[in-house]
Amino acid sequence: MDLTALVGEYLDYYDQTQGVPPERLAAFGDSYREQGYLTRDQLYDIAYESSTRSAYHVEKNPGARCREVTANVRAVVGDFSKVQLLCGLSGFKAATASCVLAALDPGRHAVVDTRVWATLNRLDYLDGRKESFHADDYVTMIEPIREFAAKTGHTAAEVGYALFAYDDDVREGTLH
Repeated sequence: MDLTALVGEYLDYYDQTQGVPPERLAAFGDSYREQGYLTRDQLYDIAYESSTRSAYHVEKNPGARCREVTANVRAVVGDFSKVQLLCGLSGFKAATASCVLAALDPGRHAVVDTRVWATLNRLDYLDGRKESFHADDYVTMIEPIREFAAKTGHTAAEVGYALFAYDDDVREGTLH
């Protein structure tokens, strides 16, 4: 399969999906880089974009903890550690944590979820279905996403959006 064509076609299709709006994540990323951290309200907004049903859990986190954790994520090197640190906040699992990472550094990180996993599985980069994700699953997904980014000249975030859109387009039946 021509990865460059797939990414180009499905980046255009992404606007027709109900995925996280890239421009919203870009704005969060600008704030994150400028402030050096994210506030509880900003994390709530990111979580709401990712998963409206569970976003309210973010409000259980003390504001100081949100600022501390997100400041620390910037200092941590490994992908697993970054995701695991964010997942220590109430309301965050790996998929929502990936939104924070993609906002901060779209060149290296992507928003991942069931649809992205399914596309990577369809393309024979992963094996089997997955409905919930942990930090190690993020690491498993981000490796081929970065390979695709390097091959296509797109950012990791753009590749993630395209993989999401591809599944949205080709999936038959329900998501879960």
